[in-house]
Amino acid sequence: MYALTACLLLTVSGAALAEASPATNAPTVILVIGAPGEPEFGSNFVQQARLWEKNCERAGARLLCVGLDTSPPPNAHDRLQQALAAEAKDAAEALWLVLAGHGTYDGTEARFNLRGPDVSATELADWLKPFRRPLVVINAASASAPFLNKLSATNRIVITATRSGNEQSFARFGQYFAEALAEPQSDLDKDGQTSLLEAFLAASHHAAEFYKAEGRLATEHALLDDNGDGLGTPADWFRGIRAVKRPQEGASLDGLRAHQTHLLLSPAEQALPPALRAKRDALELAIAQLRDTKAQRAVDDYYRQLEVLLLELAELTERSRPPR
Repeated sequence: MYALTACLLLTVSGAALAEASPATNAPTVILVIGAPGEPEFGSNFVQQARLWEKNCERAGARLLCVGLDTSPPPNAHDRLQQALAAEAKDAAEALWLVLAGHGTYDGTEARFNLRGPDVSATELADWLKPFRRPLVVINAASASAPFLNKLSATNRIVITATRSGNEQSFARFGQYFAEALAEPQSDLDKDGQTSLLEAFLAASHHAAEFYKAEGRLATEHALLDDNGDGLGTPADWFRGIRAVKRPQEGASLDGLRAHQTHLLLSPAEQALPPALRAKRDALELAIAQLRDTKAQRAVDDYYRQLEVLLLELAELTERSRPPR
């Protein structure tokens, strides 16, 4: 029931995991499937795994799965710790960590339910401390919000299915998110690829529509944090792909880095050399951050700095065009 064709089940030792990790810049997705609970939930989590398998196959990404099998020890908790320990800490490509399952919150600590011992937000934060490479963490479980505050940091994007640890009902966000990554209609800016931000917005919309159609009170409200402040931004604060509200005075906007992050790249993006892509992303972030501070700057100084950045971006864009 739980076998997937291309999904590497982590039933090997930590040493073998380290040996299996390729020294390449290909994206890696670690997908963690939690304890199923009721059969209907277990089948949903398997469906999410199938969707991630298809997405990773299309993206050329390396997919590692934890928690789908029911074999003897090591348990899923230890396999996840081993998998993270085996991953490169300074790679150029982002490491994606996806948690699909149930979560709990006791008022102090949030946990993701696994076969065997659960993993807490505090534990996961400790395991991720050594990483300096870009990280994408998607906790699609119920009661997942406290993970955002624990895991938020520079060079990370953290998404949770809920805005509170007290939203403890089954969360549907995870399946909608996995589906959105491959849906052309999720591509809001029509650049031929769906960004992490666009998938977050689409999944949040689908979740809200589900509760509306069922006439039920929504018990999940996803959050996204990509600026390291640990506050998070809900989907309804965005207009298109840009956040138009701020959580508090002076807080920077979420969404900029998430919109630069993709699992499935368009042909044009694939053709762009990684160094040029990184330079372009840095310039776009600098422009967005400058615009956020416009009200605090002298007009002449603002436009002078903006002109420099825009000219540099235009020059880079021209250099990246294929020869005619």
